[in-house]
Amino acid sequence: MSEAIAGVIAETWNMETTLGETFVDIFIPLSAALGIAFALYQWSVVSRVKLTAPLSVYGLEDGQSENVDQQIAEIQHAIATGATSFLTTEYKYLAAFMAFFSVLVFLFLGSVDKFSTAWRPCPDNPAQQCAPSLANAFFTTVAFILGALTSTLSGYLGMKIATYANARTTVEARRGIGPAFVVAFRSGAVMGFLLAANGLIVLFITIVLFRLYYGDDWRSLFETITGYGLGGSSVALFGRVGGGIYTKAADVGADLVGKVERNIPEDDPRNPAVIADNVGDNVGDIAGMGSDLFGSFAESTCAALVIASISSLGQTHNFTAMCFPLLVSALGILVCLFTTLFATDWFHVTEARHVEPQLKAQLLISTVLMTPLVLGLCYLALPASFTIVVAGEEADKTAQNWQIFFCVASGLWGGLLIGYVTEYFTSHAYTPVRDVADSCRTGAATNIIFGLALGYKSVIVPVFAIAAAIYLSYAIAAMYGVALAALGMLSTLATGLAIDAYGPISDNAGGIAEMAGLGADVRERTDALDSAGNTTAAIGKGFAIGSAALVSLALFGAYVSQAHVTNILITNPQTFVGLLVGAMLPYWFSAMTMKSVGKAALAMVDEVRRQFDTIPGLMEGTARPDYRKCVQISTKASLNEMLPPGALVLLSPIITGTLFGTATLAGLLAGALVSGVQMAVSASNTGGAWDNAKKYIEAGVSEHAQSLGPKGSEAHKAAVIGDTVGDPLKDTSGPSLNILIKLMAVESLVLAPFFVAHGGLIWGKSK
Repeated sequence: MSEAIAGVIAETWNMETTLGETFVDIFIPLSAALGIAFALYQWSVVSRVKLTAPLSVYGLEDGQSENVDQQIAEIQHAIATGATSFLTTEYKYLAAFMAFFSVLVFLFLGSVDKFSTAWRPCPDNPAQQCAPSLANAFFTTVAFILGALTSTLSGYLGMKIATYANARTTVEARRGIGPAFVVAFRSGAVMGFLLAANGLIVLFITIVLFRLYYGDDWRSLFETITGYGLGGSSVALFGRVGGGIYTKAADVGADLVGKVERNIPEDDPRNPAVIADNVGDNVGDIAGMGSDLFGSFAESTCAALVIASISSLGQTHNFTAMCFPLLVSALGILVCLFTTLFATDWFHVTEARHVEPQLKAQLLISTVLMTPLVLGLCYLALPASFTIVVAGEEADKTAQNWQIFFCVASGLWGGLLIGYVTEYFTSHAYTPVRDVADSCRTGAATNIIFGLALGYKSVIVPVFAIAAAIYLSYAIAAMYGVALAALGMLSTLATGLAIDAYGPISDNAGGIAEMAGLGADVRERTDALDSAGNTTAAIGKGFAIGSAALVSLALFGAYVSQAHVTNILITNPQTFVGLLVGAMLPYWFSAMTMKSVGKAALAMVDEVRRQFDTIPGLMEGTARPDYRKCVQISTKASLNEMLPPGALVLLSPIITGTLFGTATLAGLLAGALVSGVQMAVSASNTGGAWDNAKKYIEAGVSEHAQSLGPKGSEAHKAAVIGDTVGDPLKDTSGPSLNILIKLMAVESLVLAPFFVAHGGLIWGKSK
């Protein structure tokens, strides 16, 4: 008897944490508040740059006129109005979707136990009472709506910030590249910190409020929280697809007619599609990307919370340890805050060649600073040891708190490795992109061949990095470790978003400089900023795809546990059929999005040609094009074409789980994950390489580049065609694929109780 008592005392002591619940209640809201305050401070600094400042402050370059400030302000207003108009219309569509899907989620989950309102014995612990299915359906629906609204707000705020800062970056570029870089980066930081802080605080408050109802039923509590991730990713899917179609339709039309046929510069004000092109940067690369990364944060956190809720952390009601994923994100905000100061206040960019290293340094500094702090957090916020349920196995896995550090660190450093590999394959400072540029000597065909080969090759190292992180983290803490690896990759989210948002802001700044007729030296500065931004945008996509792979696997593990699937064998025909169909879905999805861009681009090309042919004086610059018509074409095409791909992603798990059962759905998720990740990396890097190969020729930064140029040469035209082909790959299909694999997984997890109760109508239920 005394030995048994001693064992219980030892186990209880092992489950204690150094930090108490009070620390959690203070630290998470405080970190979020500091993140928001820091974002507002950066906004105030950017606001000090006035668009109507006296020209004597900057000096006048060749080609400028006395009304240059007014021109810049008018162009900014046109871009901001177009972006706001599009997102407002898109969000009306999303509001209808949210209403419909909210009802669907409520009905599916409520029907699990015939809309019962009575508490019932928990399946895994009959001695404990679990919440009724009607309550679970209601709270999951509320979490879904909150996630969707937060994702919508993230995208909208990002767009407003970018359209506010683009012209101010142009204005500062007249002073020098350093001031322009600081404005663009500060503006990106505003978006990064607002999104990271808002996502964290809304999720934490939701958990605290839901806990008032659920009490000790933590399993049901954190099951309902998964609706938050579902809402975030649902909005992100439509934002990425719709925004991607919008921006690439305009980009393709502007490039093919303007550069190739009419031999006019990029962002030339004579090009009818130029405003639509710049609007697209904000609704696709900013708003869509913001919603996407918010979804990754929400889903990785929800996956970790669900898995932890059925471990000893949840069974002993250790709230501090349960909130460890949120504490990692809160710590990341503080680390990113400190890291940002290196770029904005402590080290200054004075030459174009300093821009890209400064941005890369942000990734390295944040990773280095985060590493020892995560180790300390593991010791303070987790018990000395705890157990984790492993799906399909009778024995639980025991993990030590210090071991969890390696799970988080594997994702943290794996993400950095993916970022650097992505930079190597997409920056024209290195051999791969220069080889692609050199292939333009013999025309567009060889450029396409070299670019595709580069994209395929660029998959190798990221896949090994993801595989290594999965192997290590699973060996330590099963699927909980995988979820924490994903959180580690996203722990420096604020910095990653700042770097990513910097790119489209710089791109817009260059467009405004060209349209306002500023001097060649200003355009050279904005081009240097934009070129670095293209590379960092590719790095951001690499992070998003890598984290999506880890998040999806963690969600898959949580789904398998919730759906009680134990027979996931490739020899099981149900699993194999799902695997085969799942591997096909990314191809089907990519075909739909690529064709959507192509159809919209056809209409755009026809319209741009029509205006050049029918508006007298347009080529001579004495007449203004009809920008509004091109904006309308992009808007209509994106809103109409985003629905079928979205329906494919959202309906596939529902149809599979309902008709063919939980084992087939498990195979579907695994197949989509394996093929989707590799397609996404290849597409994003191929498009990024083609883009920077074109910019390499245009910049003429080396003798080799000069031998391929100048603008308008045959090699340059071949590069433009490659860039045009790559546009939908890197900005529509590629980035959207990581949302596909995440959204299907989190949707399956949320609806798992329904599939267990009512699924398998054709093939039978799988246990």
